[in-house]
Order: sequence, then C-alpha cells, then structure tokens
Amino acid sequence: MTATTTPAKKKSPVRRRVLSALGAIAVLLAGYCVYAIAHTTVLHTEIEIDATPDEVWKVLADRAAYPDWNPFIISSTGDLKTGATITNVLKDTNGDETTFTPELLTVDPGKELRWIGKIAPGGIFNGEHSFRIEALPGGRSKLIQEERFNGVAVPFTVSMLNDTIKPQFDAMNRALAARAAG
Repeated sequence: MTATTTPAKKKSPVRRRVLSALGAIAVLLAGYCVYAIAHTTVLHTEIEIDATPDEVWKVLADRAAYPDWNPFIISSTGDLKTGATITNVLKDTNGDETTFTPELLTVDPGKELRWIGKIAPGGIFNGEHSFRIEALPGGRSKLIQEERFNGVAVPFTVSMLNDTIKPQFDAMNRALAARAAG
C-alpha cells in the first residue's frame, strides 16, 4: 500500500492581499486612536480683572445669575462640590445650545473651578474645562479659562472649537470682568 499525500491548499493571492489590507487598516486605526486620545487640543483665554479673586469667584459661583450676564454658559445647575455632577447649557457663536453634565474635579473658592465632560464613552470626546483665578497686585485678578480636549473625535472638530467655542470663552471672560468690577 502506498501512501498518498494530498497537496496542501495554498492561500490564494487575492485572499492574502485582502487579509494584509485588513491588517494594515487595523494597525492604522489603532495608531490613530492612540494618537487622538493621547494628543490634547487646548483652548486658552485669559483676562485681567479690576476685582479681587474673591470678587471674581463670587460672580463665577453665582450660577443662578448666569442668564443675566453670561453669553456662553447660559445656565448651570447642581451643587458646586468636588465629585458632584452639574448641568450646563452652552451657547456657541452660531446660537446653538448644548446641554451636558460634567463632573466637578476641583472646587476651590477664589482659586479654581474645574470639571470634565465626556461625550459618549470616555476616549471619544472629552473636555476638561477650568477657570483659574490668580491674584495680581493692587487687588486685581487674572482669570484663565481653558479647556483641554482629547479623544478620537477631537481632530475632526478643532476648527469648529476654535471658530464657535473659543470666542465664547473670550465673551464670557469680558462679561465676567465687567460684572466683577461693576
């Protein structure tokens, strides 16, 4: 009896190319996700105010009065305590309103208010927003408003953030300065 062997099936060239292409796409997507999550886009504004840090804080923390003066955050509710979730309604330069519920990371009266907001699960679009108040000579203050964005959707929104959100940071800063110096 003689042994017969069946030839091993070779993968077709087309199948190999398809599998290679899918592997390359998976590597590119994974690389993009790592880059987008690790890369941070920052919107940064600041203004000097003719008021003490405590006076600036008083205006910033009086969120019930936001509809009277704030062109950017037109509503903000919830307890101002670290770990709490608040509800903010934002208005961009197009007049579009967005409601979101960030978690407060820092509530340090007269110094800093900071929260993190996430759209969808973490890693898609995260924004860590902060208001920092620094004392200046002569009973004046510097307000720094900043947001650090990261996530896989952020690179597609940088132009929109700069065009419709950053100007609202500046508008809020000016309105807060006028109210605090009032």
